[in-house]
Amino acid sequence: MNNDKFVIGLDYGSDSCRAVVVNAFTGEELASAVKYYPRWMEGKYCNEAKNRYRQHPLDYIEALEDTVKKSIAQCPPGTAGKVVGIAFDTTGSTPVLTDKEGTPLALLPEYAENPNAMFVLWKDHTAIKEAAEINELARRWGIDYTAYEGGIYSSEWVWAKMIHVLREDENIRKDAYAWIEHCDWMPALITGRTKPEEVYRSRCAAGHKAMWLEKWGGLPPEEFLTTLEPLLKGFRSHLFEKTYTSDTSVGYLTEEWAERLGLSTNVAVAVGAFDCHMGAVGAEITPRTFVRVIGTSTCDIMVSSYEEMGDKLIPGICGQVDGSVIPGMMGLEAGQSGFGDIYAWFKRVLAWPLDNILSKSNLIDEATKEQLIKETADQIIPVLSEEAAKIPVSESTILAVDWMNGRRTPDASQLVKGTITGLNLASSAPLIFRALVEATAYGSKAIVDRFLENGIKIESVIGIGGISLKSPFVMQTLADVLGMPIKVAKSEQACAFGASMFAAVAAGIYTEVEDAQKAMGQGFAMEYHPNHDNHQAYLALYDNYVKLGKFTENELFM
Repeated sequence: MNNDKFVIGLDYGSDSCRAVVVNAFTGEELASAVKYYPRWMEGKYCNEAKNRYRQHPLDYIEALEDTVKKSIAQCPPGTAGKVVGIAFDTTGSTPVLTDKEGTPLALLPEYAENPNAMFVLWKDHTAIKEAAEINELARRWGIDYTAYEGGIYSSEWVWAKMIHVLREDENIRKDAYAWIEHCDWMPALITGRTKPEEVYRSRCAAGHKAMWLEKWGGLPPEEFLTTLEPLLKGFRSHLFEKTYTSDTSVGYLTEEWAERLGLSTNVAVAVGAFDCHMGAVGAEITPRTFVRVIGTSTCDIMVSSYEEMGDKLIPGICGQVDGSVIPGMMGLEAGQSGFGDIYAWFKRVLAWPLDNILSKSNLIDEATKEQLIKETADQIIPVLSEEAAKIPVSESTILAVDWMNGRRTPDASQLVKGTITGLNLASSAPLIFRALVEATAYGSKAIVDRFLENGIKIESVIGIGGISLKSPFVMQTLADVLGMPIKVAKSEQACAFGASMFAAVAAGIYTEVEDAQKAMGQGFAMEYHPNHDNHQAYLALYDNYVKLGKFTENELFM
């Protein structure tokens, strides 16, 4: 311990923040802590019916202090003084409007309860109209600024969201000077570099979500942006032209934040990035490896050499960006807008009587009632998985399409809807659940096929995230549908581990992130191998999934 140095990786997910304290030389995890966002858990500032999901910056600040202090408190005495680096990953695109000082508007008293002044969470789909306008203008402009973002701009991404809130709320316009992504704000906050023009902007966030590309001078030009929406006048000059990969140090902790976190001012802070990109690094991604971050949604990441990519432009994905994952390689991103969220939706459907009938029963006391409801709700997915796994593929006669939360890739569209068909009077809850799991696997195959069709080779698949570690049924179904073995990363906190690797590079312990991967990598917990007979059966069923998707998209919901 005497000569060891430590780094902290912070992973900001949809519901909570996780911090890990890691030995920068060995990768040993000393401690971790989780903090759920209190305002978010109360359901504040969100409207599910309108697909509006907003998060207050105070949730992020409180989570930072709580998780770092709690994790450090679990470590041996003296650890805090040996922490040399810290890095953040966050969901994305999760931007917020700021004032001239770079302060998120929700931190100003007059906007403290205004959802439009808060961070717009990645899964907020209120900007569908604005995304369509961006795509329409890009098609007729001289340069298609969506070309390196799969050719289709999404309502989940920054420009669409910022245009939407500016249009919707004239009260915030007088102080709205710039915007910042969550992954950029956290490093800026604790290093004191918050003024919009001084912030170190993430290559990952800017390239995948903001139409940034070095060869056309950075962000789209002022003329394009103001043609799109006059309210954007001046924003580009308040933002950035240069971006940075996450092996770069933004600076060091300020005295204020060193004191608040119980650390020293000698802690280097790395440029931030999105969770799935750092998670892929934590899962030891290499070229031709397809990494799936599997949670409420999925994010799929690959890296490719410049030679293999050549001048390929892969249509319908979430972008290809130089250095967005590993500096010196092209980072490729895809994903599904709903995965675990779809299972959670079905659980809520089945739990409706518990919450609305059993909860009002007078037959048992309140404490017993509460325990019974919780115990039953907690067992719904595990028992469904157990029963669904017993059903042979030949008897899985229900077909579903996994677009309950829209479609991220291939070919982003938040207008599409989910579908379930093939029901009869014998259709049971386990049968329906199996169809939903198969649908999420079919959606995964559509992404894999898009990469393969465009000459990107996939030699191995890695799963990270809670579902990959906790649901053998889902993972085996995924392996059977893809016809590929899937290794599961050992670490439960692969995203935070990836952040810690970048923290070690930013602190100067390693020159390249590949060196940090080799030294700090945790390896794999298990591997799922496809069942050949099931895979062959699923190939035919997948064709039906594609047909059903086309029918519902073209005939029912457009």
